[in-house]
Amino acid sequence: MKKIIFSLIFCFVSLFGVDWQNYEEAKKVQQKSSKIIMIDVVRDNCRYCILMDKLLEDREFSSWIAERFIPVKINMKHDKIDLKLDVKMTPTFYFLDKNQKILKIIPGSWSKEDFKDLTKNIKGE
Repeated sequence: MKKIIFSLIFCFVSLFGVDWQNYEEAKKVQQKSSKIIMIDVVRDNCRYCILMDKLLEDREFSSWIAERFIPVKINMKHDKIDLKLDVKMTPTFYFLDKNQKILKIIPGSWSKEDFKDLTKNIKGE
């Protein structure tokens, strides 16, 4: 039954791009899984944020993200979270383990191949 539910969720994500969570939801999901939280910090009218958003709408790429991470999008102007993130540019991706420890920070906009290469070895505890 779990496999069927996971397959349905996976197919849904594959059709519409990344299924963004809010940070509190992501922490709850993370406690039940071995996935890392991936926080995408953006700002309004950020050209490179828009480029990454288009990339994250790609079916194959969004499926790859969903298999590995719990994606969270934070808009610097509209959203607040209880983490002290030192954002110097947008987009910036933060990868957090179950203890909310930052495992890796990736600033900037990337191609699919480069982003996969930069993130493929991120592992939690």
